[in-house]
Amino acid sequence: MSRLRSDLWCGAFVRRHNDLGNMCVISRRGDPIAGQVFIEIDHLDGTLSLLTPAPGMALVESNANLVFQRRLIRAEPAKVHARIAREVDFDPDLWVLNLDLRGDDPGIEIID
Repeated sequence: MSRLRSDLWCGAFVRRHNDLGNMCVISRRGDPIAGQVFIEIDHLDGTLSLLTPAPGMALVESNANLVFQRRLIRAEPAKVHARIAREVDFDPDLWVLNLDLRGDDPGIEIID
């Protein structure tokens, strides 16, 4: 089964969280078909977490859904922003979603 387009997945993610009462926006648009998706989670306590796509090996058994891994957990905002900036320099087709979330569960598949 093929993976869902990045623009459709991001739009659905943002809509779902906004419907749940969590503020979520697309802060950077990448390639609409196959751009990688990074999710920056603001825990509303001065810390941010960063979710990035899981390595390809983790996707072997996966269906069409994206699978993420925790890259940075409750880190300083400057550290998360620097990491995203480095990734954008490497891959300009990258999508970045910003999610305000008090808890730790963004409702997507995350591997550790």
